[in-house]
Formats: sequence, structure tokens, C-alpha cells
Amino acid sequence: MNAQELEWNHLRIVLAVCRNGTLSGAARELNINHSTVFRRVNSIEERIGVRLFERLPTGYAMTEAGEAMLESAERVEDEIFRLSRKLVGGDLRLSGALHVTAPDALALEVLMPQIALFCRAYPGIELDLSVENSFLDLSLRQADVAIRSTNTPPETAVGRRLCSLGATIYGSVRYLDQQTDPDIGQGTWLMPRKGLDWFSANRWLDKRYPDATIAFRSNTLLGLWEAAKQDLGLAPLPFFLAGRDSRLKRVLEPPQEFSSELWLLTHPDLRRTARVRAFVDFLVEAFEQYRENIEN
Repeated sequence: MNAQELEWNHLRIVLAVCRNGTLSGAARELNINHSTVFRRVNSIEERIGVRLFERLPTGYAMTEAGEAMLESAERVEDEIFRLSRKLVGGDLRLSGALHVTAPDALALEVLMPQIALFCRAYPGIELDLSVENSFLDLSLRQADVAIRSTNTPPETAVGRRLCSLGATIYGSVRYLDQQTDPDIGQGTWLMPRKGLDWFSANRWLDKRYPDATIAFRSNTLLGLWEAAKQDLGLAPLPFFLAGRDSRLKRVLEPPQEFSSELWLLTHPDLRRTARVRAFVDFLVEAFEQYRENIEN
């Protein structure tokens, strides 16, 4: 076995297959096609003379050698990203790429005007916005700056608290006028897909109304907002989406379980990077005009 011939690009392929368990999942992660992953895995195994995966009907399962490579490759990956963060962290230029991630509803309904102003103010910075409801990993440089709703920011990140994030239950005026039973537990519910809601709405509903009728789910708050406006039922929504919408009406005081905070986060190694610092300072100042609509 000649493991000395392995390069980082080989390890990236193996890591992706290990983590996803399928060639298609690895291909999506690496942004290459399925057949390329297939060829490269076979080539790597031939190069080192060891079988890394068992080919099963359900996917690729790691052999003992594959598990050993995973452990070593993760250490190499960690060192590469640590070096990358340190190099970028010393960059004092107000230019280059800046990768920002934010939830879709917040990005599209609140942030875009300020992002546009930032791009005009700093034309040398190429801002790459990932509209994501899942959390990208700052340690792996999946994003340089993350705007997140959380009460417990990760210990591996540093940042600024922007404001509290208010939310409650809304229904359309037309839907509510059609209801004969004042008990909202007997209504029709529109809920986030489980595991994706910002403010624990599913846990609240399961505890408060365990027998509730759920007619619609969405992986995005924008989807719930639109469904509520179509008179489909009751939906948990943040104030900044529904609070100023005359078609919708609050049906109860904000549950304590919905309370959350909005944070602007980055990795500690990047906080002195000029373009990161410029974006953070710009957004913190600009956000003051939105605070009231988001909190109340």
C-alpha cells in the first residue's frame, strides 16, 4: 500500500463518500457529477491497494480501512481549514470574496436593501449570499459570516447580537372570520417542516395541541406566509413577515417558547479580516432601522 501518493483532492472525495454514504450525496457536496465520484473512488482504491468501501444496495459502507482514512482525513481537513482561516484572517484589503449566509425570509424580506447598499459602498468586495435555512459550518469556511436566529450561539463563533426575534401565531382575516369555534386548537395548522423551524413551533404545538390538524408543511417561512395569506389556516410567523401584513391577524400573544435572538456571527480567526469587519459593522449600524419591526 502506498498511501504517500494520496493528495488532499483524494481525501476530499473519500470524506464526502464517508459522510454521505452514497455517491450521489458525495457528488452534490463536491459539486461534481456522480460518475466522476465513482471513477475517483475506484482510482484511489487501486492506487493504495486497499478497499475503502463495501458496495451495498443501500449505498457505500466504510471498511475498516475506510474508517481509518476517515479519521486521518478529518485531521488533515481541520488543519487545512485552520490554515485557510488564519491566512484570510490577516487580509487587510477591502476586496475579495465574502461569503454570507442567512435564512431565506430574513434575507429576502429584510436584508437585501442593506446588502445592496453594502455592495455599492464596497465595490471591491464580491459578496456571495447563501440563502439557507440550515446552518452552514463557519469552521469549514462554508461561510465567512452567518446571520442566525438562536438563543445559544455556538461557542466556536464570535459575533454581535442584533436584536430579539419576535414571533407568534397568525391567520388570515378571511380564515378567522370563517371559524365558528374560538378554540384555535380546533383549527387547521400550517407548520414548518420538523427540525427546520427557527422558534420551536413544532414542539410548542405538540405540547399545547397534540391532536392538532396539520394541513400543510413547508421548509421555509416564506412558504408558510404565502399559505396563510391563501386562507389555509394558522401559521407560526415572525413579526417582520406577518406583523405589517393587513391580510393577517395575530391570534394570541407571543408564546414564550417562540422567543429567540438574531445574531451576526463569524469564526474567531476571521474577525480581523477587513472585509468581514466592514460587513459586520455596516450591518449592525444599518439594522437599527429594522429593530422595531423585528422585535414587536
